[in-house]
Amino acid sequence: MTNNNQTSLPSSWSLTKLGEITEINSKLATELPSELEVSFIPMRCVAEMSGEIDLSIIRHYKEVRTGYTHFQDGDVIFAKITPCMENGKVAIVNKLKNGIGFGSTEFHVIRPLAQMPSSLLFFFLIQESMRGDAQRHMTGTAGQLRVPVKYLSEVLFPLPPSPEQHRITAKIEGLFTKLDAGVEALEKIKLQLKRYRQSVLKAAFEGRLTSDWREAHKGELEPASVLLVEIKSERVKSGKYKELPPIDTSDLPALPEGWVWTRLEDFTEINQGQSPPSSTYNEDGEGLPFYQGKLEFGEIYPIPRKWCTTPHKIAEKGDVLISVRAPVGPTNLCPEKSCIGRGLAAIRGLYGVEAFFILYLMRASEQILSGQGTGTTFNAITGNQLRNLTVPLPSLREQHIIIDEIERHFSIIDNIEKTVEQSLNQSSRLRQGILKKAFEGKLVPQDPNDEPAEKLLERIKAEKARQQASSNVTRSRNKRNLSQGRLV
Repeated sequence: MTNNNQTSLPSSWSLTKLGEITEINSKLATELPSELEVSFIPMRCVAEMSGEIDLSIIRHYKEVRTGYTHFQDGDVIFAKITPCMENGKVAIVNKLKNGIGFGSTEFHVIRPLAQMPSSLLFFFLIQESMRGDAQRHMTGTAGQLRVPVKYLSEVLFPLPPSPEQHRITAKIEGLFTKLDAGVEALEKIKLQLKRYRQSVLKAAFEGRLTSDWREAHKGELEPASVLLVEIKSERVKSGKYKELPPIDTSDLPALPEGWVWTRLEDFTEINQGQSPPSSTYNEDGEGLPFYQGKLEFGEIYPIPRKWCTTPHKIAEKGDVLISVRAPVGPTNLCPEKSCIGRGLAAIRGLYGVEAFFILYLMRASEQILSGQGTGTTFNAITGNQLRNLTVPLPSLREQHIIIDEIERHFSIIDNIEKTVEQSLNQSSRLRQGILKKAFEGKLVPQDPNDEPAEKLLERIKAEKARQQASSNVTRSRNKRNLSQGRLV
């Protein structure tokens, strides 16, 4: 049986099989009262890598006695199914209701013996090398691959002397606490940067990012109303213009000189998506890329996952794509001529209004649009709501400066985010490095006065033999009682 890399271990350690020092998937020793309250832990309640568990769900024993996996305080639960196992859904179960819990059948339950710290077992199981080896030994069909209990029983475990086990876990916990504090600080920075992006967009469309530029070009700029007149003239010539009532701006904030409040449709062309028959979809790249909602979106340009041979509504390269249902508001740029489904609309600027100006304007308006959504099954906005969205409009010249200023600020944010992500990745590597050293016997010094692990193994084997004999007696008694019509 292969295992995470094992170099030469300290002489006081022993290399043994996990199944020799633990009980794996042991059966419930005795029947419990039907109304006894117990903790219930489905897979979703176990966090990845951190070992955190949501213990808020309580059930009666009669509800979970069959069809679920049982465990008790101090056990370690280990997700055996893909991708939960690879993602590190491992946890120590403690503070269970009445000390008993039940949960998903996709957990292996591992109970340490001879007062081995559960945390030592937890740290062993969250090693990338351990989970990578377990992945290679999974069995089953695609999407239903599982770690077999035989593998888990035979995986090699480097066993330190009992006192050293406690020194190791204390050292890991101390180092991880420091790492956790650093990660928490980095996550706060990420959140602050996300808020800063929105504050940049808010400042941009209130005119604050370009106030100095406007002052330097005072008297040179045509007001945005001239742009609207030119767009209206072109639309009248093409027969596509419809006169709309004026916008009520009494409750809207004042805008910089030369800016106007206007409807989105006054300077754009909006194309509502329509989903073609599903029989025309494919994943082989035939036809046009097909986008139908947020799930296909990347950061700026969406990544196609499906194609369509018979599109009904088409977006052109450079159109701004906006999600109009479930959820409302996320936006991206169309990278090439594409088919769009009913979950999207495509927005195209008129008379020189650039795509990136519209993209940033819509991102600044995302919260407003989302708030206008209605629907019982999912949030959605209509084409009429999108067309009548009231937005601020500066001159074409200032629009270009706004784009430059937003991207200058975003470039700074991007660099900081990159540094934060590198630090988070380094933290993850440090954790794995700590665990690797721990199970190589290099994290804490050995004490020559410690009883060798070999002696501990002998006691564990003796304990397991006693437990097996006791279990055989209990099963025999239960069978006899059942045959006599009594329930133990």
